[in-house]
This record gives sequence, structure tokens and C-alpha cells, in this order.
Amino acid sequence: MDWKKVFIYGSFAAGAVLFIAGRKPAGLTVAGVGLAALASQHPEKLKELWRRMPEYLEKSGKFVDMAAALLEKLSEQQSRGYRNIPAAGGGRY
Repeated sequence: MDWKKVFIYGSFAAGAVLFIAGRKPAGLTVAGVGLAALASQHPEKLKELWRRMPEYLEKSGKFVDMAAALLEKLSEQQSRGYRNIPAAGGGRY
């Protein structure tokens, strides 16, 4: 594997780990370095990514909305307790 690819993928992975670990500024910086390396290596791919960015943002927004709705339903179920969840047979007792 080419050392530039290792650098790019490693930067993205390290940025993601830092971002998830709560070190958001450091994670974004490291991911930005990887993005800059990717742009210098493949400028045509960066142009394509930039062109399709609105589509990606729309899809990610829908995904976040679905995840938020799921988490809201789960927290609602947990606040009501497990006794209120209907059994498979339909009867409560």
C-alpha cells in the first residue's frame, strides 16, 4: 500500500477516534489534514465530493432525524417501565 494512502486513511481514522473521544477540535484538525492530503493526491475526487455535498448533507440530516426519533421512543418506553410493554400473546397476565 502506498504511504500516502496510509497517511490519508490513518488521518481520517485518528480524527474519528479523537472526535468520538470528545476531543472535537483535535479530531477535526487531524481529519482536515487527511482531507488536504486527499485533495492534493486526487483533486478530481475532491471536486466530485464538493459537487455532491448537498446530497450528502440531506441524507445525513435524515439519518440524524431517524436516530433521534428512535432514541426518543426508546427513552419513552424506558420511562414507562417494562411492565407496560405488551406481551407476545396479547394478554397482560
